[in-house]
Amino acid sequence: MKLLFLACLSPKTGNCTTAERIREHIESAGHTCVLRDTQDFKSPADVAALVTREPPFDAALAIHLYKGGRLLLGSKAPFGVIFGGTDVNEDVKDEKKRMVMQQVLKEARFAVAFSHKLKEEAEVFWLSQSSKIYIQPQGVETKVAPGFSWSDFLRSTGVSDAGVDNLHVFLLVCGLRRVKDPLYLLEAFSEWHSEDPSVVLIIIGPEIDPVFTREVEANVERAKGVFLAPERSQEELHAALKMSFALVNSSISEGMSAAILEAMDLEVPVVARDIPGNSAIVQHEDTGLLFSTPQDFINVSKRLLGDHPLLERVVRNGKRYVEECHSSAKERIAYQQLVQLLQ
Repeated sequence: MKLLFLACLSPKTGNCTTAERIREHIESAGHTCVLRDTQDFKSPADVAALVTREPPFDAALAIHLYKGGRLLLGSKAPFGVIFGGTDVNEDVKDEKKRMVMQQVLKEARFAVAFSHKLKEEAEVFWLSQSSKIYIQPQGVETKVAPGFSWSDFLRSTGVSDAGVDNLHVFLLVCGLRRVKDPLYLLEAFSEWHSEDPSVVLIIIGPEIDPVFTREVEANVERAKGVFLAPERSQEELHAALKMSFALVNSSISEGMSAAILEAMDLEVPVVARDIPGNSAIVQHEDTGLLFSTPQDFINVSKRLLGDHPLLERVVRNGKRYVEECHSSAKERIAYQQLVQLLQ
């Protein structure tokens, strides 16, 4: 079977990583899966023309009901969709977008939600389509770059080499766009660094929104103890994460953060903002720590620094959680079975 797979393919983002992994799952079953960026198409007519072009596509798949699924409306090829966090956290607030997503769900053969919470949020608006929504958590795969130099990484970021052994690096991994809110902790963390110079916050990720990126750069330049790292390959990012004291997520909205799951897999503690997408995978004081305000973040982070049994517990439980619930092998089987619904 030949499938068209639509997704937002900004380099080195969670969406791109997820799409590449799912494409590999589908192709391992003997199908051909062509991955295309949603930004390459202006309307469903553009996609329809591609789908019917010889040799035609037999079916299609899209990540995000609105950004991707809307481009498949009216398609002659059967299709499935995968919920993104912005679908149920942001786009449903817009009535026009909500109606488009409703039509996408009606026409889709199936929809995938990464968690029970995500499915429940979707059911608030589209209960009649509930039977189509399958729950399949994201699979996790991590690989650390061999020969990675932590000291070189810190130097390239602007962190002084002096006293590196005593540093506690909090790594905030995100594409630079407003929904990820990387400046949320800036002021509070800078104050904490002034009290305790051993703690630093490094923000790392690709430039998604150029205007917002300039804003982040300007604010970070003025802040003490907060640094902006140039984006790295996935393996280098995993290596930097492995060396960090904790992974930080301060997003306003998440579907299911790949960075959080990767940190758990790499046995790095997670400190995440208490939003539905994060609390679905981070159980407070069990698989990680949750915070609701910048000051709350400082409080739980200080606890993590001073309470070794707590740190060991969240690392151990986080690793066990991803092994049990986010197996890439199980994810592979699930998508191979779902694709059969498109035949």
